[in-house]
Amino acid sequence: MRLMQFLDEAGRQRVGAPSDSGAQLRVVRDAAGVYELALEAARAGCPLRELVAQRLGDETVSYDRIIAERRVLPPLTHPEPARLLLSGTGLNHLGSALARNAMHARANAPGDASAKKTDSLVLFEWGLAGGKPLPGHIGNQPEWFYKGDGSWVTPPEQALLMPSWALDGGEEAELAGLYVIGDGGEVLRVGFALANEFSDHVMERQNYLYLAHSKLRPCSFGPEVLLGDLPASVTGVVRLRRGDAVIWSEPFTTGEANMSHSIANIEHHHFKYAPFRRPGDAHVHFFGASALSCAAGIAAQPGDVFEIESPLFGRPLRNPLARSDERDSLVRVRAL
Repeated sequence: MRLMQFLDEAGRQRVGAPSDSGAQLRVVRDAAGVYELALEAARAGCPLRELVAQRLGDETVSYDRIIAERRVLPPLTHPEPARLLLSGTGLNHLGSALARNAMHARANAPGDASAKKTDSLVLFEWGLAGGKPLPGHIGNQPEWFYKGDGSWVTPPEQALLMPSWALDGGEEAELAGLYVIGDGGEVLRVGFALANEFSDHVMERQNYLYLAHSKLRPCSFGPEVLLGDLPASVTGVVRLRRGDAVIWSEPFTTGEANMSHSIANIEHHHFKYAPFRRPGDAHVHFFGASALSCAAGIAAQPGDVFEIESPLFGRPLRNPLARSDERDSLVRVRAL
């Protein structure tokens, strides 16, 4: 089962389940949002899909119309955006590890033996060696980065904004896990969604330690969340459209069969921090990309459209690229 969130014609947030054909959405009754449904299911002790099935009525709306009118919302939102934490794990796929290794090796002096294997590749190898422990055991910890909070989320079909001072705006096509923290601090996985983690790769190339800065950009995920567990292997295609042409396209593979860490191990090493288990909070955690247009020498331009698609997740995630018109000016701090 897949769910999505949208605004109805009166501007109210609603929840819909795509029909088998994908043309229509069946509206979930008495549902303010997926966040509220998840907590209600946890309190009732029933699977989320069962609660949703009980609430599906005869009301339907046109999915195409909602997309055309750009009324699509991310499939998980929080009433208080600051209580939705965005984070991620990189270096979890061979493609991203090799791209990062090549990126950071350029900074080493010619002939330096360390250029052959950067810390990025070493960390990826640690994941291969111990990132998939036996059930009940703890494996090696993966890379972790902070991405922002709910105010940094761009809805599907809306523009991803590069700051005026950004050097690049590049897609990172991946999957994200969507979570809600229950009343007792239990971690509740709602499901998985397509995601564009969106980063500044030119800034990152300048120096490895600019990685954290490069991640402080908006992101997008959705438009649908897949409830339940993830198949071992997930395939899809990421495209960059410029006008009527596709200027770059590449298949991507993800899922545990194609990752150096298990989902459970990544989840443990994120949620082992007690402040990340605060009741009522929500989390979106990105699982890493395997295909990058920047690795192919492609530089996205304002007006280009990022498109990430996988049959498992229904409609594609699409976002145009735009540059913010906010002027780059000195931020002054006033002493009190």
